[in-house]
Amino acid sequence: MPPLNALRVFEAAARHESFAKAAEELGVTPAAVSHQVKTLEEWLGAALFVRHAQGLYLTDSGRAAIPALATAFDVLGSAVQELRVAVPGAKINIAALPSVAQLWLAPKLPSLRAAFPNMRPSLYAVEEPPDFRREPFDLGIFFTRSTPRRAESFKICDDLIFPVCTPAVAATLHSPSDLGSHPLLWDTSWVNDWACWLSAAGVTSILPNQGPAFSLYSLAVEAALDGAGVLMAHQALIVGPLTAGKLVVPFGERAKTGLSLTILVPDQSSARLAPVVEWLTISHKSQRLAARARAGSPRGRT
Repeated sequence: MPPLNALRVFEAAARHESFAKAAEELGVTPAAVSHQVKTLEEWLGAALFVRHAQGLYLTDSGRAAIPALATAFDVLGSAVQELRVAVPGAKINIAALPSVAQLWLAPKLPSLRAAFPNMRPSLYAVEEPPDFRREPFDLGIFFTRSTPRRAESFKICDDLIFPVCTPAVAATLHSPSDLGSHPLLWDTSWVNDWACWLSAAGVTSILPNQGPAFSLYSLAVEAALDGAGVLMAHQALIVGPLTAGKLVVPFGERAKTGLSLTILVPDQSSARLAPVVEWLTISHKSQRLAARARAGSPRGRT
């Protein structure tokens, strides 16, 4: 048999048809991926990829092996997940979108630990929902449209968006058309947010994304808190500043993105993690009720 690690690296590189994307998935360098693929090619005595200036593509031999290898590693990953579930332990690895990790989950961690004193949650910020068959995560929290394979999903709330700003900036906004005189803050992960809301509000005179762009939503929130402009808020991520009155909602119009904030759990772990899922869901609802309790005029709405 060839080295198992070489097979694993080849399967990832073949699935992505990219050494760089395989390296990102496996947490190694592209050079390490290339070395492992070369090791497998030397063992086989044949090329598995054709390398060229524009990238690489699989040879017929390499493509023929992928279905069986992918199935094998899926089965192996499921077996490892079963092992992790079967072994008693309090460690829980949570994967979350960076904005969700920073703004939604991190503030809840002290209360989560108090509610489950024997649990040791570890939080990892990742851009995409994990493949629970391949990655050692017990729970994921993301904005999703559908449930990944081999996972159960628990909807927390719809993803609603609307402008927010400081009270001082809000005092200058009397109608949505006034937004044209302020920088519109937005996150590069959600390039259509402003266009979506402006369309829902019936505003056609303002160009979306005319203001500063941010690669991290938390930075855009900080800019809004500093009075640098008007932020397109995602309701679940902005409850804290709204409840504290640091940011306000200048207009009543809200738009749905078609996404939902969702908790994802591997099939094998759904029963074990049910109390955690329930706690997170109730915690969010309680926070939303507290926010609504202070809602008064449209500019104080949360």
